[in-house]
Amino acid sequence: MRRDITEFFKLPLETKKLHAQLPDSVEGYGQSFVLSETQKLDWADMIYLMVRPAESRNMRFWPAQPPSLRDSVDRYSAEAANVVSCLLRFMAADMGVEPERLQELFAGQPQTMRVSYYPPCRQASKVIGLSPHTDGTALTLLLHINDVQGLQIRRDDGKWLAVDPLDGAFVVSIGDIFEILSNGRYKSVEHRAIVHPDKERISAAMFHQPCDSITVGPLPELMEGGARARFKSAGYTEFMDRFFSTKLDGRRSNLDYYRI
Repeated sequence: MRRDITEFFKLPLETKKLHAQLPDSVEGYGQSFVLSETQKLDWADMIYLMVRPAESRNMRFWPAQPPSLRDSVDRYSAEAANVVSCLLRFMAADMGVEPERLQELFAGQPQTMRVSYYPPCRQASKVIGLSPHTDGTALTLLLHINDVQGLQIRRDDGKWLAVDPLDGAFVVSIGDIFEILSNGRYKSVEHRAIVHPDKERISAAMFHQPCDSITVGPLPELMEGGARARFKSAGYTEFMDRFFSTKLDGRRSNLDYYRI
């Protein structure tokens, strides 16, 4: 998949634009979180795909070049889902929740994928590859397609910490939904991407979501014994609509709206 994704971004712009986003949609090739014609855009191209369940896929947005890319993404998504299934079991045990409970919330293991291409910029200090934000998901598996560093996470003291690529490993990131489900036990990670002055950087983030029929709120099991809910609840569709319509602005982007 690394090879196929690298080859896709080498294609002529006209070829990549065959999979361009449609108005009012994030799916496809282009940019995300573009809310104004006057805003400063992130220094990146991306392609965003609905991956699982299979019936959610719109093959208009799935690149036909290179020819093996569609199969690569399909097989990769299945393996990523297996990894997340294991993580959910461990995290359920850590919270004192039955593993079946989380598996039920994530039945079918909905997935979306964002592949980001950050071209080099000689004046790298004057641009941002991806604005600071937290993921509006449950769990994200990030794969570095090449070994160029660019991911940074914000520490509790406000300073940015570089996350170096580790060959053969994922970066696992907690998203807003899991922070809410866990009632704050797991904290979503604020992060950003910076660009390199001389080297291109490519990464692939596989986002894992709960079922779209659930209510995003603290798990009832965690409220037993008089525990206080730290977040108000909302329907999943409402939660995601708000996420995609809000400008990226660190932890203030979306999560704080639901905080009690």
